This record gives sequence, C-alpha cells and structure tokens, in this order.
Amino acid sequence: MCSRFEIDAQPGDLAERFGLADPPPVPGAPEIRPTDMALIIEGGAKPRLSGWGLAVEWNAKPLINARAETLREKKTFLPLLENRCLVPVTTYFEWRKDGPALRKNRIGTKSRGVFAFAGLTDGERFTIITCPPAADIAHIHDRMPVILERRAEPLWIDRGTPFDKVSGLLVPYEAQPLRAEEETPPPAGQPDLFSSG
Repeated sequence: MCSRFEIDAQPGDLAERFGLADPPPVPGAPEIRPTDMALIIEGGAKPRLSGWGLAVEWNAKPLINARAETLREKKTFLPLLENRCLVPVTTYFEWRKDGPALRKNRIGTKSRGVFAFAGLTDGERFTIITCPPAADIAHIHDRMPVILERRAEPLWIDRGTPFDKVSGLLVPYEAQPLRAEEETPPPAGQPDLFSSG
C-alpha cells in the first residue's frame, strides 16, 4: 500500500524531466497525503493538480490504491483502464512492521531523481496502482506502487494504446536499485492516513 509520497522538485525541472512544454503546477507542500492535491500527467492533456483517492459510494474513504492484478475484475477500475496517468514522485513512504512497532521508511531511487507512479484517473481524482515489491524492498512491505521505467512512461499515457498492450508494465521496479532510509527512532505507530500529523 502507498499512503504518502513526496514530490520535491521545481516546476522547471519537472517540465524538463517529462518533456512538458511549460512548467506544471506543483502542490503547496512536498508531502502528499490521501485527499491532497497532487500533480498528474495524462496523454494529450495539460498536466494538472488532482485529488488523490477515487470517491466511491460503498466506502467513506477514498480509494488511494488499486491492485494491478485485479484491475480488470473490479467495476470501480474497469471504466478507467484507458484513463491512465503518471504521478511524479521523488520519494514515497512505507511502514515496516517490527513486532508491535511500525518503522517509517523513505523509499526512492538510488539516483534520488524524479520518477513516476502508474495511476488511473476519473477526471477529477486519481489512484495509484500497486504490485508486489521489488526484491530490494520486499523486507519492508508486501506491496509497492508501480514505478514505471522512464522509457515506458509515454506508452502508459498514450491514449491510442489499449490497456491490454500496457498491462505488462505493471510489475516490480527493476530499472535501478531502490533505496530505503528508515527513521530512527521509529514512530510509535502509523498515523491516521488522513490526518495532518
């Protein structure tokens, strides 16, 4: 599960990284929590800020993640499979269980550069797709957000490419090693995902 991430980069750097004509809007604070606004990039559309978490009638909390393995089976996600987006990120957070304690980890690429999660959008909000973890972070959690290889990003958001042609991209990230930095001392427990703490 991915429940918090950061996008700590300047608009000009994001424009260069993703080949954008103009610097995109950026959130007011680097750390993004569920329901916050975050930058997304869609094929054929201007980059924009969008709310994190799909609103559904059957759950009071927004759906912030979608499992790659069951996207075609879920009525919530099936209509969105052609509405794909990139979610630019510099770091995401995951909590590792250590007995009764939960230890917060900052996870990103060894290069410490900007990368992109695979996402789906309903036009107003987005969700992040998850998959099994890469080997170098499997000890932290049994899921991770899908990090797309850079060369795969344009294909993921290409509106002319059907989902069946890109579903194979939803795999653990292996383009480069991932780094994990664990907080010391560890927090007493994972905070409420929807709180400001």
